[in-house]
Amino acid sequence: MRLVIHEPVERMDRPYARRWWALLVLCLSLLIIVMANTALTVAAPDMTRDLGLSSAGLQWVIDGYTVPYAALMLLLGAIGDKYSRRGALVLGLVVFGGGAVAGSLADSSAGVIAARAVMGVGAALIMPATLSLLAATFPRAERAKAITLWTATAGLAIAAGPLVAGALLRHHGWSATFLINVPVAVVAIVGALVLVPPSRAAHRHRVDHVGGLLSVVWIGSLVYMIIEGPHFGWGVRAVTAAVVAGLGLVAFVVWELRHPRPVVDVRRFAHRRFAGSNLAVALFFLAVFGAFYYLTQHLQFVLGYDALDTGVRMLPLAGAVFAGSALTGYLTPRVGMRVTVTAGMVGGTAALALLTRVDAASSYGDFVLPLVVLGLAIGLALSPCTDAIMGAFPESELGVGGAVNDTSLELGGSLGIALLGSVLAGSYSSHLADATKGGGLPAGALSTAQDSVGAGYAVAQGIGDKARQLGEQAARAGHAGNTEKAAQLKEQSGQLVHGARQMADAVGSSFSDAVAHTSLVGAVILGVGTVLVAVLLPWKERVPGTTAERGTTTEMGTGTDEEGGAAAGTGAEARTGSGAETGVEDGRSAVAR
Repeated sequence: MRLVIHEPVERMDRPYARRWWALLVLCLSLLIIVMANTALTVAAPDMTRDLGLSSAGLQWVIDGYTVPYAALMLLLGAIGDKYSRRGALVLGLVVFGGGAVAGSLADSSAGVIAARAVMGVGAALIMPATLSLLAATFPRAERAKAITLWTATAGLAIAAGPLVAGALLRHHGWSATFLINVPVAVVAIVGALVLVPPSRAAHRHRVDHVGGLLSVVWIGSLVYMIIEGPHFGWGVRAVTAAVVAGLGLVAFVVWELRHPRPVVDVRRFAHRRFAGSNLAVALFFLAVFGAFYYLTQHLQFVLGYDALDTGVRMLPLAGAVFAGSALTGYLTPRVGMRVTVTAGMVGGTAALALLTRVDAASSYGDFVLPLVVLGLAIGLALSPCTDAIMGAFPESELGVGGAVNDTSLELGGSLGIALLGSVLAGSYSSHLADATKGGGLPAGALSTAQDSVGAGYAVAQGIGDKARQLGEQAARAGHAGNTEKAAQLKEQSGQLVHGARQMADAVGSSFSDAVAHTSLVGAVILGVGTVLVAVLLPWKERVPGTTAERGTTTEMGTGTDEEGGAAAGTGAEARTGSGAETGVEDGRSAVAR
């Protein structure tokens, strides 16, 4: 037996025997690209100190990864479909690993941002490839279970990132959080070659490069606007990005409607199941990434946990994701995706609503229930949506299907951090101004403290340091026999100690109040979105392969009868039916996949 598997999955006349091992490789690849963002949340303080990052510099260290990642997925997913999905995965892992090495060696903010951008390009190759290879490798009867495990891995990565980074930061510098990706990427590359069968579209038409480039322009500009506007103000750059995003989207839609082989058929968004699933993914990750952004800060700054302790305390979220995934695997076939997705979104809304009770007296115990409920909601809602999105694409466009799902995820996450992060910053600043009113804090110190919760505690620490200096001076004056001066200095020191304590209390209470306020905004957004998704998702579930389903996909413009007939005879299609499905699968079009 050859070490590297060469037989394409489309030529196999039976389900691939090692497909669950292949899924492990795909999930491992997914794990590192999600952790690349969540791990940075706990490494950011060390990076800021060592590299002298400004607030803007730190923001772009984080988002330098996000922009190319979101913008390139559609185009690179289409290219992977045409040439090689496994090739796209392996190339993405190589690029991602190279960017990680470069990031660990960088000694400036520009170097780290560039390295993160390279990692984003790698992630844009990896993410759609994992889903397209999963869909191509697993028979239809097992695909929902495989997607459930894929989704659970994404939830695990959200919580595991801070845990892994925190463990590394106890004994190593922030560069270790980059280097940890390299051995994992190497293992995934070897696993992909040995365990993941190659796959590409049976009908390899020319890639719609113009549509792909237009998608890069409008998605990239939109993400840039989402990042730039709320954080740095609606100046020329943010407004220009908004205009480019709007014009690019219009041009993209017009071009795709007219092109015979579009990179993605935008008519799909007129169908309720597809549109509702994408909306649910985007809204859910808006809430999850936004909440994760301020919860990790609260645990670290207000409750005083270090990076590792913060990661450990996020584990209830990861465990609940797996429990929710197991639950949706049982419920969705019985009650339908509309019920499970809506229930999951209701759970997410409830989790955010529970966080509105956070105040200055809250301890970690007050966060456990919201984390568990949020994790259950993620596991319950997301895998049925991903399965529905992937099921709307024919075999020839599985990479594009994965890219559409992942673009919705990334746009939602970016919007969540930008929107809820902006609400958090504004609320914290306002509450801090009220809490320190009449306290004699200099305007410059207040302005600095309002920048972030970390800056607020730094101001309080500075006041405390000044108090200690005055205390030392008082002691020296006392030893020198200058009792009057010693008394004055001691009194000033005591006032500053009291002021430092008041400032720290004001920062903690202001941030806690901001977390509660931001959670309320997030709960309202997700609650309204839940109603929209519940209305969009149809009650009646179509069975893949039925006449009604074939009629729907033809209506959506996803393929011609000639394509369907040709694809029906491929090995991949022969593998999709099992049991009761076999009769309807034998003659169905590839479009139903």
